[in-house]
Amino acid sequence: MPLFVVFSKLTDKGAETLFRKPDRVGEVNQELEDMGVKVREQYIMLGEWDFLNIVEAPDEKTLVAALTNLNMRGTIRTATFRIIPVDEFIGMLKEKRLGE
Repeated sequence: MPLFVVFSKLTDKGAETLFRKPDRVGEVNQELEDMGVKVREQYIMLGEWDFLNIVEAPDEKTLVAALTNLNMRGTIRTATFRIIPVDEFIGMLKEKRLGE
């Protein structure tokens, strides 16, 4: 399944929600899973972004729908990037080169 990095920044509303209910992080992860997106790893960041999440989804449409759902709540803002494991990338290069 495709992998993505999702950077998340809490809004003031999101920070207040998280402060009052820290277990909300796990609840959101379960909601994402119910929408077809699995959170594989999750980190707190210091700096411009608050969370770094590595997620997998069957396709971009599933991920876009799930993240749009989260963003419209007004508690976070996200930036998302498709990531490819290095071994998979090398395999792609070799396959393309052999197929020329």
